Amino acid sequence: MTRAAIITAAGRGTRAGGGEPKQWRKLAGKSVLLRSVLPFLGFDRVVVVLHPEDMARGLEDFGGKVTLVAGGATRAESVKNALESLDGAGVTEVLIHDGARPLVSPALIGRVLTALGDLPAAAPALPVTDALWRGDNGQVVGTVDRGGLFRAQTPQGFRFEKILAAHRAHPGNAADDVEVARSAGIPVAIVQGEEQNIKITHPEDFSRAEKLLEADMDVRVGHGFDVHAFTEGSSVILCGVEIAHSQSLLGHSDADVGMHALTDAIYGALAEGDIGRHFPPSDPQWKGAASKIFLAHAANLARERGYRISNADVTLICERPKIGPHAIEMAEVLARIVGIDSNRVSVKATTSEKLGFTGREEGIAALATATLVAP
Repeated sequence: MTRAAIITAAGRGTRAGGGEPKQWRKLAGKSVLLRSVLPFLGFDRVVVVLHPEDMARGLEDFGGKVTLVAGGATRAESVKNALESLDGAGVTEVLIHDGARPLVSPALIGRVLTALGDLPAAAPALPVTDALWRGDNGQVVGTVDRGGLFRAQTPQGFRFEKILAAHRAHPGNAADDVEVARSAGIPVAIVQGEEQNIKITHPEDFSRAEKLLEADMDVRVGHGFDVHAFTEGSSVILCGVEIAHSQSLLGHSDADVGMHALTDAIYGALAEGDIGRHFPPSDPQWKGAASKIFLAHAANLARERGYRISNADVTLICERPKIGPHAIEMAEVLARIVGIDSNRVSVKATTSEKLGFTGREEGIAALATATLVAP
């Protein structure tokens, strides 16, 4: 399964004021668009749709992290451009999100993805609870029954081939991608939306969003520790990087001691035990498995619970091999797997001054700490 995210930000957003398009205005130190993109960076592909005049700015802010696509004259055309850019890439599921919704939570994303496991399309919404009026010339001229009415939100999720075909067949503009899907006969399931998943439209929305960001956060810290002994071999895998060495590490999986420690740190922060609980060594299917499977599972579990990984710190304890020349690459590999910026991941090493089993070069140990934050 290959998942992609499309974030639409090709509009001009003039109603929000501020002298520049709303998606580029700062919200608690980060642009609205950056906050809208960050929760999706763990996806296999991320496409950001920009106004042609904003492409240079997009390269400056997102270069190398996402695919930039120029938008069209309408929202529907912009989404179609993004979908076409993904055609042939093996994408099976796609989430389409407004670049002006900077407070989308991992939990909401997880609900849409879960619904897509069984259905061709799913989208978040909130039931309308206020009375609805019809107005004319500043006067109430009628009421509307609110029964069965919902406020639509994004991200809206679809099986890729179905929504691509629907956009290709759609005759013109549409309010959102659910309208395009339904015009093609695709049923769309409603999943529970969130009040904080607001869309920045008017100037007052910025102050509202900042207050939501300032609300109390749930911060969790987890620690992980792992040890693997040396055995015969010619290389070791540490934090996803293979390093030539006179020995290999012994383990049921690929014995990546650094990645195992970080995985356990994330599980620990979630009070979810350790790798052995989720991937028992008694199960033969995990023999020789790549440790990135375990780490990706832990990171996805955190997102499903509504947490984002704020930072991770891994310390490798060994006399040899030398870690320093590989530390930056290791941090980049770990960051890609857990879906955060590499400047939020640290990999470093120390020795035990020739003391103990690591000092005698009988194996390698690793310590890791991970911080999870919600919302």
